[in-house]
Amino acid sequence: MLKILKTAAAGLAISASAAFAGPYDDYAGTTLIVNFPAHPHYNAVMKILPEFTKETGIEVEVDQLPYLKMRERQTLELAQEEGEYDLIAYVVFSKADYVYADQLENLAKYFMNPKLSDPAYDAGDLIDGYVYNIGFAGGEKGYLEGKTGSLFGIPYGSETSILGYRKDIFEKHGLTVPETYDALLETACRIPELEPGMGGLSSRAASGHHASHAFLLHLAPLGERIFDDQWNPIINNEAGVAAANALKTIVDCGPEGASSFGFGEALGSFLNGDTAMFLDTTVVAGQIDDPSKSKVVGNVGWALHPMGVRRGSQTGGFGIGIPSNAENKEAAFLLMQWLTSKHGDRLVALAGGNPSRFSTHADAEVNAKFPHMATFGEALKHADPDWRPIIPVWGKINADIGTTLSKVLTEGLDIQEALDGVAERTRAVMDEAGYYTWQ
Repeated sequence: MLKILKTAAAGLAISASAAFAGPYDDYAGTTLIVNFPAHPHYNAVMKILPEFTKETGIEVEVDQLPYLKMRERQTLELAQEEGEYDLIAYVVFSKADYVYADQLENLAKYFMNPKLSDPAYDAGDLIDGYVYNIGFAGGEKGYLEGKTGSLFGIPYGSETSILGYRKDIFEKHGLTVPETYDALLETACRIPELEPGMGGLSSRAASGHHASHAFLLHLAPLGERIFDDQWNPIINNEAGVAAANALKTIVDCGPEGASSFGFGEALGSFLNGDTAMFLDTTVVAGQIDDPSKSKVVGNVGWALHPMGVRRGSQTGGFGIGIPSNAENKEAAFLLMQWLTSKHGDRLVALAGGNPSRFSTHADAEVNAKFPHMATFGEALKHADPDWRPIIPVWGKINADIGTTLSKVLTEGLDIQEALDGVAERTRAVMDEAGYYTWQ
């Protein structure tokens, strides 16, 4: 009888052990191969991956490549019957291409699986603009959230626009940090008068995607889009002209050579102390606070992207998704979920990465180490997921906007004439792609 009881007890113990098996047990020993960009956020990710392996038993091998090489490699890998990568980081532009080609997993079935989905994940804490911009497709306009939308990725290494300004220069001359576009442009042109040799605001402007990016940065807060709801180009309306004029004013009042600045040159000008303001991505904060790269450490304050007729800071950067041809999809989802959880997001923020959650931006320890995070968190409430259209033909339109605006900045091309030409050519591109089939 005693033997029977012992046997029964042992059976119950085994049963209980099986019933309370950890979510990672079935995947311990799995090796995931992931593809990440050479980027400050993902450099921080590399520091926390050992903690994931320690907690889960899942190994991670990282193929980290420069962004353009990463895109080229992904284009090849995702087209194969069996791909090498279990998880990829993709830049926002790639979302439309990958989803349209059925190369990214719809994440619904993973979040529905009780063995994989952590009930404490709290998706509502993820930054709305980032999720819609980076992760959704099939909803409004085909690339945003909505009743017909689905989730294909989660923001990870996403960015918004923020205004950096030289506290010492502003205090010296009694300047007020600009909160509106009128104040921004006025201050940008006043600074060279107060500080000869210093530009007002450092901006991208080089021909191609840099000039287009800078233009779009102003178009959204000034109240407009590239298209109306029927895909008719409206870039040449009053708000479009105002955005182009804003960019021209900024460049005219900028440092020497500003009309040829790409992102690196614009940032370098601010880091070197040659300009008093910088309006672009939040990803620069780490470099501005790095004495080995910056001459303005301790002298930079942060403020929200100035308001035009509305708040509308940019959204962009990277997300992570599971390729449709991945070998270890469930284990890849566990890694994705861990990285973007409250726990993982906090770890990567403390390691110097870009958090994707509101709670991380409000975390006391994160703010003690990086005081700018609280301001960034406030700015993210206004992150605009539709500040640029994420459609398959966007690359061609984007390049045209950038080259045309460069002629405005360097050759004196009339702004209205320039934007009228862009609108006409954009309509032809959209017509060829089938956007007017239902009209």
